[in-house]
Amino acid sequence: MDRGQAPSVSQLRDAIRAATSERTWSQGITLARGDRVHGVSRDADELELEVRPPGRATPFTVHLAVTHGEWECDCTSREGACSHVVAAVLAVAARADDAEALPTSRAVGGRLRYTLEPVGAGLAVRRAIVDVDGGVTALEGELAARVSGRVAGPPIATQQVDLLLDQLLGARAHAFTGERLDRLLGVLADAADVRLGDEPVVTSGEPVLPHAAIEDHGDGVRLTLVADPAVRAVVCLGVARCASTAEPPGLDVLRPIGADDLGGARLEHLPRHQDVAAAELPAFVAGPLPTLARRLPITVATRRLPAIGERVPPRIALDVDERGDRLAVMATLVYGDPPTARVDGGRLVHLEGALPVRDLDAERALVWRLRDRLNLVPGQRVTAEGKDVFALHARLADWLRADVGAGPTVAAVALTPEVVVDGASLSVRFAAGDQEVTPAAVLRAWQAKVDVVPLPGGGWGRLPAAWLAQHGERVADLLAARGDGARVPTFALPDLARLAADLDQPPPASSAAAAAAGQLRTPARGGPARPRRRVLRPYQRAGVDWLCFARELGLGSVLADDMGLGKTLQAIAAMRGRTLVVAPTSVRFGWHAELARFRPELRVSTYHGARRRLDPDADVVITTYPLLRIDADTLTEAAWDVVILDEAQAIKNPDSQVARAAYALRAGWRVSLSGTPVENRLEELWSQLHFTNPGLLGGRADFRDRWATPVADGDAGAAARLRERIRPFILRRLKRDVAPELPPRTEAVLTVELDEAERATYDAVRAATQRELVAMLEAGGGVMQALEALLRLRQAACHPALLPGGVPDGAPPSSKLERLLAALDEAVAGGHKALVFSQWTSLLDLVEPHLTERGLGFVRLDGQTRDRGAVVDEFQAADGPPVFLLSLKAGGTGLNLTAADHVFLLDPWWNPAVEDQAADRAHRIGQDKPVMIYRLVAKDTVEERILELQARKRGLADAALGEADRATSLTRDDLLALLA
Repeated sequence: MDRGQAPSVSQLRDAIRAATSERTWSQGITLARGDRVHGVSRDADELELEVRPPGRATPFTVHLAVTHGEWECDCTSREGACSHVVAAVLAVAARADDAEALPTSRAVGGRLRYTLEPVGAGLAVRRAIVDVDGGVTALEGELAARVSGRVAGPPIATQQVDLLLDQLLGARAHAFTGERLDRLLGVLADAADVRLGDEPVVTSGEPVLPHAAIEDHGDGVRLTLVADPAVRAVVCLGVARCASTAEPPGLDVLRPIGADDLGGARLEHLPRHQDVAAAELPAFVAGPLPTLARRLPITVATRRLPAIGERVPPRIALDVDERGDRLAVMATLVYGDPPTARVDGGRLVHLEGALPVRDLDAERALVWRLRDRLNLVPGQRVTAEGKDVFALHARLADWLRADVGAGPTVAAVALTPEVVVDGASLSVRFAAGDQEVTPAAVLRAWQAKVDVVPLPGGGWGRLPAAWLAQHGERVADLLAARGDGARVPTFALPDLARLAADLDQPPPASSAAAAAAGQLRTPARGGPARPRRRVLRPYQRAGVDWLCFARELGLGSVLADDMGLGKTLQAIAAMRGRTLVVAPTSVRFGWHAELARFRPELRVSTYHGARRRLDPDADVVITTYPLLRIDADTLTEAAWDVVILDEAQAIKNPDSQVARAAYALRAGWRVSLSGTPVENRLEELWSQLHFTNPGLLGGRADFRDRWATPVADGDAGAAARLRERIRPFILRRLKRDVAPELPPRTEAVLTVELDEAERATYDAVRAATQRELVAMLEAGGGVMQALEALLRLRQAACHPALLPGGVPDGAPPSSKLERLLAALDEAVAGGHKALVFSQWTSLLDLVEPHLTERGLGFVRLDGQTRDRGAVVDEFQAADGPPVFLLSLKAGGTGLNLTAADHVFLLDPWWNPAVEDQAADRAHRIGQDKPVMIYRLVAKDTVEERILELQARKRGLADAALGEADRATSLTRDDLLALLA
């Protein structure tokens, strides 16, 4: 482009062409030739246009900045320029002979006009279609019926506001009153063509309020309320016609009448007066006046009262007093700087100057933030001592963006570290002369990034920053593992040996220490006599060796092999002594079968049923997580040689009763088995390692501060330290690395194009919820409403019958079900068996009749299935049905379904680990056919954004475990991204 000339439309078109693929450019040409582009506005050289692809209820908005050579579209395309931008620039370029003209489209249809008529106590609404030539045709019935094609008629260029208004209006015109009328005016504010009778107007949901003035009257004051001077007339009960406040003045505005308890719904109470005597002025200033000022604009024309100040936000004033090892803080909620008023016990106390207008919402938000971040309440002085001083120091620094009170009031003396390693014992102290500070206090201050610590006899000690930077993390780990005693547990001996070497001290002298330090990562060969080693695959033999070595040293173990690699068999091979196995109810029988097959010499008992009791002679006792929670006292009283938790993600919540019961089990050796040790957050990893090796990762708060939060924030150093810390105690192998005999697994996305009726339904649901929910989320609320909206959007993307009010009986297949059924027909014809997963049993209900109609045999498993084993056996049989319908929750774990080699996931979920568990029901040891995994995703819906969310959030567990595990948690930012 010639930099000496302003860019032209043709140059912009060439730039867009260079940024566009051949396929997208061709799609844009088709849209432009199909008359799908309509010009909205022109501002200097910037143009706004709408592009409406066929079958879409609402348009995409395109902005072309000709002068700057830039473009933008509100679609979700990731290309340099989308097909909508191409269509827009081609339509503009086609009218190059008229530089001021904008493209117009007849193909997309006429625009809607809304005519308001006063009827009784409210307003009636009539809709009409205005075509490009100005012709007007009344719109009868529901707009949704016209858009979906159920009712014939000329096309209509609908906007999101039209779909939302259609839901408000329903099938026939009727009068709006009260709150529904206020909502109507707010929604109509986005409509382009609104009329009151024959006159064009605009609407607003912002209420018009009376104005208040206070002036001298006798020895007191008089309060006068009058109508807003912008009011031209009262249209109907609760609605006023107001002059435009824009510059230059525009159309009159219809606004709801606010504060009708003061002025009346027709402003019939105005003007009105209230006299306040001199003796009543203090109470008037403290109560009614600030309350009124929050509701109405007030002019104070008297010196007998403080002026009503500007709407300044409230703030928190902090009074900090630091003396010795104590830190006293008192927070006060005030207005102004310096304060002009404070809030005391919910009452505004005037101090000086202008009286502020209270903002109760802002005050509440500040109080909540104060409690959340500083654990303070306005008006109450809090004193912290000892270790709590450092945490409070750090919180104050974050609040004020400065180290409030962190500096010493007197000169600080340097603390000297002293570390002694004696065998497997560790002694650590920090001293300054004859004064000593506890290691815990020093480490807490260092972790809080405070460089001084109070001394017991007064004054401050300065932390040895360089020494702590080199050794602090390891010392903190060892002290956390050591607990209250001096002896370091076996699992921490390698760390103790490394610390001794770094400090040039003798290494731990015990044989256990030497074995742990020298061999923990490379265990010697070994293992039990049963099962015979030839039944084990090479990687399983290595896993058994690792487990047996850990058992001999008394080190808890997390076997986190990929799903389907035989974790159960490896654990069975390493059993020795009286063993308790805790497993999900659904896999309890699988343990019985595996033990009978590979360790028939063991006596196995089940702790289950109404008459359950512990068999004292059993070698292995199998129970379930619900019974571990219910009978925690019985199971924790017994002494076990080995405790094994299968599918140990069941204890991922450390606060749950089942997790606390698991921690309390008494065992010489603890093992957890889980293919997904991290599903949502790193605290789940802490829970498993706290079960297997209590103290390995310190307490929960310490783990969160030192590991979880930094790793989640992308701190590579913290992730590397965590991997080093946990590597000896977790064994994780992936199928692709250790089971090369497994056939390949291929994943693909089957994109589904919604038909016009489904698209109209989806867009209506999206339009009805998006704007309001995004605003609520951005303001810090609305999470439950957002999740509900996401549920409705996901249901609309799968089948309209899933939505409230849908009628599943006899419902025709949706576009997604048609795509599934066609794929199943093809798979079954090719001799394949298929698993079909959905999170909703109601969607499986919709699939069943179509399978029956096609003659495709099937079985089904969900939460209502009683005999899971019989259903699985029927499907696995050579002559079994070719299709297996499963709910994601009931069928995602504990099943071996290698008869299937096709897996269909009907509705994507934001936690890919859950989907992977489901897919691995087919792709596991014993599978001899390539496995195809298909995700059915509706185009241009929230499902595509869920796939993007999965892709963004796959790295958290990878950072901790060093493997491609999947971790996903749905945050407020994720909700905003999905609803955007």
